[in-house]
Amino acid sequence: MSGTTTAPPLEMGFEQHAVRGPLNAAFFRVMDPYIERKLRSIKQHLFNGLPRQVVEIGPGVGANLRYLPVASTLVAIEPNRHMHRPLTAAARQHGVRLDLWEFMAEQTGLPDDCADAVISSLVLCSVQDPDAVLTEVRRILRPGGTFRFLEHVAAPPGTMTRAAQRILRRPWAWIFEGCSCERDLERSLRSAGFRSITIDRYRVHTPFLPFNTHIAGIAQA
Repeated sequence: MSGTTTAPPLEMGFEQHAVRGPLNAAFFRVMDPYIERKLRSIKQHLFNGLPRQVVEIGPGVGANLRYLPVASTLVAIEPNRHMHRPLTAAARQHGVRLDLWEFMAEQTGLPDDCADAVISSLVLCSVQDPDAVLTEVRRILRPGGTFRFLEHVAAPPGTMTRAAQRILRRPWAWIFEGCSCERDLERSLRSAGFRSITIDRYRVHTPFLPFNTHIAGIAQA
């Protein structure tokens, strides 16, 4: 597996939007130091001891490359072409070999039982079908392999954060490529059929109120 690989047509294709695509790529490049500072301690624990080849769904501009061993390989499932150039540059900067696949996370194109580790970070909020993505993750993981995830989720009902998520859901989704700030991803993860799963809930404090309720954990195939 090498180079940029283009997926066959899907019924749920990714829209290469001329405004949102470049906007998101620029936003996450600029905001990377701030987001990293907020999430570093969680990511350090979550991504500790990753193998030398990792599959990442939705790596974006490469925020998690810093957690991969030097000279390792990232199999990147990234359908947004506007992310490809900064992702490639970041991989070069971190000394990571990039195997870039322009596929949807619901249908990665990878073979069965091919990965010891799959990671995601702030991605399941924006995929079209989170349950289908989790089924795909289980398919490509070898028995005993791990899915390590860090995601923002719906806040508890009746809270100010949940109210903000509800009020801002439409503009939030438009700006951030379909991102939903009201998904119950913990339910999806617990019902996805993994052999075991641990999930921690936590809150970050940022001006982006709909983003502040999170979960992180490890699921074993």
